[in-house]
Amino acid sequence: MNGNGYSQRIVIKIGTSTLTDGGQALCLARMVELARQITELKAAGIQVVLVSSGGIASGKEMMSFPELPRFLPAKQMLAAVGQPRLMAIYTQLFALYQQPIAQILLTRDDLADRRRYLNARNTLEALLDYGIIPIVNENDTIATEEIRFGDNDNLSALIATVLEADLLLLLTDQDGVFDSDPALNPEAKLIRQVGEEVIPEEVLAAATSSRNGLGTGGMASKLSAADLARHGGATVVIANGAADRIIPRIVLEGEPLGTTFLPVTTHLESRKRFLLAGMAESSGTLQIDAGAVRALRGGGSILPVGVTAVEGDFARGQSLTVVDSAGAKVAVGLCNYSAEDLRRIAGQRSDQIEPILGYAYGAEAIHHDNLVLL
Repeated sequence: MNGNGYSQRIVIKIGTSTLTDGGQALCLARMVELARQITELKAAGIQVVLVSSGGIASGKEMMSFPELPRFLPAKQMLAAVGQPRLMAIYTQLFALYQQPIAQILLTRDDLADRRRYLNARNTLEALLDYGIIPIVNENDTIATEEIRFGDNDNLSALIATVLEADLLLLLTDQDGVFDSDPALNPEAKLIRQVGEEVIPEEVLAAATSSRNGLGTGGMASKLSAADLARHGGATVVIANGAADRIIPRIVLEGEPLGTTFLPVTTHLESRKRFLLAGMAESSGTLQIDAGAVRALRGGGSILPVGVTAVEGDFARGQSLTVVDSAGAKVAVGLCNYSAEDLRRIAGQRSDQIEPILGYAYGAEAIHHDNLVLL
């Protein structure tokens, strides 16, 4: 735990205006400085997920800033051209600090579907466990209007919720959230903190859209993302990405920069709501023995060896009701294996999962992180 109260996991979102330093092209000097600051966090033992815009801006630069129609296929083309270049730059910059990175491209459907949600979470968790920084972006090359996150602010809030991050840091080209538009009112005051109350209407009204034509988000989308993430249990800070050592000053030194949004709930309460909401559409039932019930009540996971019966036809990642030998409901959770797989490994030790199935998604039938006792 660091002195500022943030512990081991944060999500950092960097917008296009920060990556270009307010210009049209990617600013390599700015990007290398951001990479240096992020690796400083890693050296302090903090897990970092980077949600980065810039794919479309990179594509525009690659194509010498063409005049294109403002419709989705053109943006998808620019993303297809620019995203590989953006990741190549990140790979080179983080390599200066011997820091491996990985690319994750997502659409809204990837987090709305329970199985794909679980796959995305497990992949991100594995990368973090191995010390790799995931760099996440919306999959602009295939996303359509119906499945777009809309902007990476919203995406970063969802990632923070999925990973139960302690902090979501939204880096922008402004010093934080003001009580009126600072571009129109030189007397506008920076709002230092928003507590558990509803975000004030005057603050929402003062939020402006993106001004440089490169990004899809503005302060309004950042307020929306902040509200989403704080309801998932994360603290949120909106701050100026161009400020000197902005990331370590906030995360490591606890300096009160930008605007801080305090969490409205805890991670546990947020996860409980998500899981309990799935009870109404529970896809099946796991019956477990008395030893497994005791392990659950002691904070453990459900292992295949404790499963005595499997009811229903469900896919990996769907919501299940867990009952004891008498049929009483014990818990609800998201399964690591399909019904067919669980029937094959029920009663078996975890080290037998791969020999029986030919693969393994983990030692648990339901991991304790994806389970709530009733």
